[in-house]
Amino acid sequence: MSTGIHIRQARREDYEAVVAFTRETWADREASDYIPEIYHEWIAGDGDGQRTFVADTGDDVAGICQGALLSEHEAWAQGMRINPDYRDRGLSTKLNDALFAWARERGATVCRNMVFSWNEAGLGGSRAAGFDPRMEFRWAHPEPDRDGSESTLDVVAAPNAAWSCWQRSQARGALAGLALDTDESWAVSELTRERLRRAADETRVFTVRGADGTRGMAYRVRDYEREENGENEHWAEYGVGAWDDLDAARALFDAISTDAAELGADRTRILIPETPRHVSDAAAARVAVSGEPDFVLEADLS
Repeated sequence: MSTGIHIRQARREDYEAVVAFTRETWADREASDYIPEIYHEWIAGDGDGQRTFVADTGDDVAGICQGALLSEHEAWAQGMRINPDYRDRGLSTKLNDALFAWARERGATVCRNMVFSWNEAGLGGSRAAGFDPRMEFRWAHPEPDRDGSESTLDVVAAPNAAWSCWQRSQARGALAGLALDTDESWAVSELTRERLRRAADETRVFTVRGADGTRGMAYRVRDYEREENGENEHWAEYGVGAWDDLDAARALFDAISTDAAELGADRTRILIPETPRHVSDAAAARVAVSGEPDFVLEADLS
């Protein structure tokens, strides 16, 4: 039971208590938690479209999570962490219930989250809180390269053709129509024609064309600086990759490699479906792929 613990909006002065139990969240995997670095930005951004929650014991913080609205009907849950001193008290469910209520009040009919496939505790907590499995994906990491493609396929910026390709692609079915969100880092939301048009205006859309029509698509979400092992790295991030065959995959990855090089990026990542064909196509195209998939889960708020 969690008697004496109540859920409230996070405050700036909660920082030290939150850092105390998130600093070494994944120490056994030599991975650092992003929450200590992003906490103050989270608090500053809280408002109608975002809310950070904590579980307050009265003299300590027992847990944290954040909700964000991605569209008129889609909410995103992230940063769920429970203080080890207060585990097995149902706090993840209480935090998610508060997040769900907040999202419903603002019109959301669905809420999703992302959990690393190796994070059994996170997966179990998500299922207990009402999330069901939705889709899985991996990251492909083409190297930035200005040498260009030797493919006979053209890659052009044609958002409407990219949308048609996405609509009929196997990738869309495998990913449940989801791709990286344009505004919220690490979140996925429904890919729309309007988002591809926005990408064509603001970043870039990639449409692979051959003699028989459109055979692949992708779009750039953002590029940014990120500290990695004490050094700043320039990342280029692409919302999704979909293609019909290996030749189209090669042309798409080559175009992304060139685009990333033109941005001066050190590293890239592109969301691809966790299917034998897509992962093996990336490998055949000599593109590095993350060793483990990530899972997206979904809760019905309607």
